[in-house]
Amino acid sequence: MSPTIEVDDDILKRARIRAARENTSVNAVIREYLTAYAGVNRHRAEACERLLALSRSSKSARGGATWTRDDLHER
Repeated sequence: MSPTIEVDDDILKRARIRAARENTSVNAVIREYLTAYAGVNRHRAEACERLLALSRSSKSARGGATWTRDDLHER
């Protein structure tokens, strides 16, 4: 999706200059801001934390089994 936004010309010029100094683009800055604003990364981080907590609390184990590369990749 490509939304259209209105930005004052002077603000856009200053944003482009700053973005160039930071080796990025105004578009990338806006995309990063909107991603954070929408909570996308926060949701991903929370999901990862829940998964790690589940793995730490899991009682399952592989036991004493060992495998060779050939066992795992039957040829």
